[in-house]
Amino acid sequence: CFGNCWRNKRYEKGGGQPRNVQPFSDEDASIETMSHCSGFSDPASFTEDGPEVDEEATQEDLEYKLKGFIDLTLDKSAKTRQAALESLKSAFSSKILYEFVMERRMTLTDSIERCIKKGKSDEQCAAAGLACLLCVQMGSGIESEEIFKTLGPVLKKIVCDGTASIQARQACATCLGICCFIVTDDITELYSTMECLENIFTKAYQRDRDTNGVSSTHNTVLHVSALLAWTLLLTICPMNEVKKKIEMHLHKLPSLLSCDDLNMRIAAGETLALLFELARETDADFFYEDMDLLTEKLRALATDGNKHRAKVDKRKQRSVFRDVLRAVEERDFPTEMVKFGPERMYIDCWVKKQTYETFKEILGSGMQYHLQSNDFLRNVFELGPPVMLDAATLKTMKISRFERHLYNSAAFKARTKARSKCRDKRADVGEFF
Repeated sequence: CFGNCWRNKRYEKGGGQPRNVQPFSDEDASIETMSHCSGFSDPASFTEDGPEVDEEATQEDLEYKLKGFIDLTLDKSAKTRQAALESLKSAFSSKILYEFVMERRMTLTDSIERCIKKGKSDEQCAAAGLACLLCVQMGSGIESEEIFKTLGPVLKKIVCDGTASIQARQACATCLGICCFIVTDDITELYSTMECLENIFTKAYQRDRDTNGVSSTHNTVLHVSALLAWTLLLTICPMNEVKKKIEMHLHKLPSLLSCDDLNMRIAAGETLALLFELARETDADFFYEDMDLLTEKLRALATDGNKHRAKVDKRKQRSVFRDVLRAVEERDFPTEMVKFGPERMYIDCWVKKQTYETFKEILGSGMQYHLQSNDFLRNVFELGPPVMLDAATLKTMKISRFERHLYNSAAFKARTKARSKCRDKRADVGEFF
C-alpha cells in the first residue's frame, strides 16, 4: 500500500530545484506593481504564439516583484497586506522558488505570523494559505521545522479560539495539518497537533440530535477542515498509533453520515473508507461488528433520491459514496490516473487519494507543475527525480507551449544548480573562476 512505503520516514529536504540568486536592492515597491504579478503565474499568459521566453530574465523579474510584495505584507493598509499575500500565494503555487524562499524564510515567517495574529478574517485566511505554500516550497528539513515551531502555536491558538471567525479557524486548521505533515520530524508534535484537531471535529459527535440525525451548525465548515487535516496526519502515524485512533473513532464517525451538510457527510465517508483501508492493512482479518448497519447507511447515501436536495449535491454524494461503499464492503478502490506532461501517476488507494486531494486543494492549477518539478511532492508520491527532456523530445511530444515552458524552466534551474556547485558563495575558496 502507498501508506506503508513512506509512513514513519521523513523526506529529504527540497521543495524545488535550488539556484543561486543575486540579492536585489531594497527599494520600496509601489502597490501598483502588484497587479503585474499574475502574468508570471497564470498559465494562460503563455500562449502558443510569440517568441520563446528568456527564462533567466523572467525569473529575476519575478523575484524582484516578489520582494516588493514581501515588503507590502507589513503595510499599514489591511487591503494592501491582503493583496500582497494573495500575490505571493499565486506565485508560490505556480512556480518553484526554493532558493528565493530559503533566503527570505524568516522574513516571510514573521510577516505571516504578524498577519495571523493582528489581521482580520480575510487576511488571516490569506496568511494561513501562504504558510502552507511556504512549507510546500521548502519541503521537509531543519529550516522548515523552524518555521513550524514559530507558526504552529499561533495556528493552534486561532483554531481553538472561539471568538475568532470561523473562516480564519478553518483556514488555520487546514494549514496546521498540512504544515505538520510536511515538516514535523517530532512524533510528540505530530500527536499534539492531531489532538488539537481532534478536540475540534469530535465536537460534531456531541451535538444534540433531532429526529433526522445530526443537526447542522455554523461550525460545520470548521469541523470538516479539522477532520480532513487530522485524517491527513493519520496517514503518517506509526501503525500502533493508527490502531488506537481506529478503535477510538471508527464507531463514532458513522454518526456524521447523517449530518445535514454535504461536505461533512462526504468527509466522514471518505475518512471511514481510509480507516477501513488502514485497519485491513494492519490486520487482514479485521472485523467490524456494525458492518451491516454501516453498509446500509452507505448504500442509502449512494442511492439517495431526496427531492429536498439539489441535483448537483445528489450526484456528487452518490458518486462519492458508491466508491466508499465499495471500499468498505468489497475492499476495492477505483484507480484514477493523473497526467502531468509526459508522466502519469496512478492513485490506487484512499491514503494516496487523501494526500493528492489535499495538495491539489492548496496548489490549484499549479498542482501539475509541482508534481513535475517539486522534489518534496515527487518524493511523497514516489515519482523519482524530475524528468528532464531535451528540446527535440519536447517537439515530438506535441505538448502545449506552457508545458514546454515548464520543462525549459526546469532544465534551466538544473543547469544553474550544477553550475552553482562550482561557484557557491558560501564555499571557503581562495579564488573564483
